[in-house]
Amino acid sequence: MKKLLLSAVVLAAMLTSCKQEVKTVEAPVQTETTPTVETDTVAAKAAVEKEKEELAKPYNEQEDAQAKLNELIAKAKKEGKNVFVQAGGNWCIWCLRFNDFVQKNEEIKKVVDANYEYYHLNYSKENKNKEIFAKYAPEGLELGFPFFFVINGNGEVTKVFGSGDLEADKSYDAAKVKQMFMDNAPKK
Repeated sequence: MKKLLLSAVVLAAMLTSCKQEVKTVEAPVQTETTPTVETDTVAAKAAVEKEKEELAKPYNEQEDAQAKLNELIAKAKKEGKNVFVQAGGNWCIWCLRFNDFVQKNEEIKKVVDANYEYYHLNYSKENKNKEIFAKYAPEGLELGFPFFFVINGNGEVTKVFGSGDLEADKSYDAAKVKQMFMDNAPKK
């Protein structure tokens, strides 16, 4: 009888001990993870929205894209340049970051100004420019935004490519971006 009673007490102590360990282990995991993830997500979205507000908005939703491209192609032909088209929109943080990066990096800006007419082709809910994308870069929409294409002075697309390989943290890699512009410059 003593052995049975002693076994029951030991078993009860072990069960109580296990329940306490489980509560101790589970409680912090449940309360720590969920609010932190939600808070981080909200904070990250707010930071991106603040950054968007501060960056230039180079895309014009109302512009006649084909007329503008015709003008830039003619100018590029006359000056021995190519047209560099950055497809995206003012809603796209990576599009705004790329424009800002190119405009503020003096070395890259010199390469761009010497070799290209630079155009921001809008894609938004208000104006998707479907005909332009279908004509010049139908595969581009599958690349994500921004994506780029280069048009020579004869109006021919020579290259279509995405921007993912050019990214570095929350910006772009200067050496890769410069090389991309140099690789697609007109042969002089």
